[in-house]
Amino acid sequence: MSTKRRTFIGGASAAALLSGSTSAFAQKKYDDGATDKEIKIGHCGPYSGPASAYGVIGKAIQGYFKMVNDQGGINGRQINLITLDDGYNPAKCVEVIRQLVEQDKVLCTFNVLGTPSNTAIQKYMNTKKVPQLYVATGASKWGKPKDFPWTMGYQPDYHTEGAIYAKHILANVKDAKIGILMQNDDFGKDYVDGFKEGLGKDNAKLIVKIATYEVTDPTVESQIIQLKDTGANVFFNVATPKFAAQAIRKAGDLNWKPAQYMTNVSASVASVMKPAGFDNSQGVLTAYYQKDPTDKKWDNDPDMKTWRAWMDKYCAGGNQGDANYIYGYGVSFLMHETLKRCGDDLTRANVMKQAASFQKFKIPVLLPGITISTSATDFYPIQSVQLARFKDDTWDLFGDIMAAESA
Repeated sequence: MSTKRRTFIGGASAAALLSGSTSAFAQKKYDDGATDKEIKIGHCGPYSGPASAYGVIGKAIQGYFKMVNDQGGINGRQINLITLDDGYNPAKCVEVIRQLVEQDKVLCTFNVLGTPSNTAIQKYMNTKKVPQLYVATGASKWGKPKDFPWTMGYQPDYHTEGAIYAKHILANVKDAKIGILMQNDDFGKDYVDGFKEGLGKDNAKLIVKIATYEVTDPTVESQIIQLKDTGANVFFNVATPKFAAQAIRKAGDLNWKPAQYMTNVSASVASVMKPAGFDNSQGVLTAYYQKDPTDKKWDNDPDMKTWRAWMDKYCAGGNQGDANYIYGYGVSFLMHETLKRCGDDLTRANVMKQAASFQKFKIPVLLPGITISTSATDFYPIQSVQLARFKDDTWDLFGDIMAAESA
């Protein structure tokens, strides 16, 4: 079987192995994908297709583990990262994941992107008992260890984020009439379900129209015209980057000026706000949990300086205004620590055990006050956000850190 993209990072070096501690030669436990010399991780994402703006996350992951290998690997083992292109197509995702598990025999998969794609592989991964770790989607279904003990999320869940926007609208917009643009899949539905819950039963009538689109659609311009024509004074933009940018730009072209709320998955200045036009983007609200590289308040932040130096070396040419590189770096930092804590017990069961054992763990690119906590009954690593408003050419944080308490 051929794939559009197949990247290997790894291959053990003698120096890396010799640098291991003597404990590395104690009793070792391995499942597929782990040896004395390497740890094999599987990843796939949209390097092509309608969500290809997220392809840079895969590039960031490759760059991160290239750095890890240059530094001697993890407990003396090199990381062999195999990353494939699934084009944001659930059927293609099933195909490449089966290849990663059954042919490449990876220890685990990591940060597969997209709610539809992860939904398509979730039962398979859990039947095979292969960790489906830190998925790149905030759907609430990734935090259900009783039903799916081999699947864990990473970012704040969409359901809670949607509820936060709804409550902000109720508190701040008089006589709200809400129009929603929704991607017609589990990603969009999860956000809208949480949003409706946040509005409350008696307030669901505030929604005057939900306009849907398919990821295969060329544009969402007709949907934005429909929403404007309803007289809506609030616009909830539930879209992936390409369509989120189109929606903001079209609203500007129509001189439609509602209060705008946009999901954090499309909050990248480089891939969404700039293409939408900064003039059109003023005042858009979103929820943030990581440092934005365009926010000057982080210019002298030591962790962001480290990130920029890493970008220069391992993602040379990458747009440092694109928050997707921050995301890829942060989630890779967590995966790195998870594998490090496994020591010489590189079984799939121990990988999940370590992933479910974090307490207020700090990732350098998350906002101050936001940490990673998990347990055997809590598979939501990040449960806090802070609201931000787009101003000039960056996001302006305001208010307090809000705990989502997703579980």
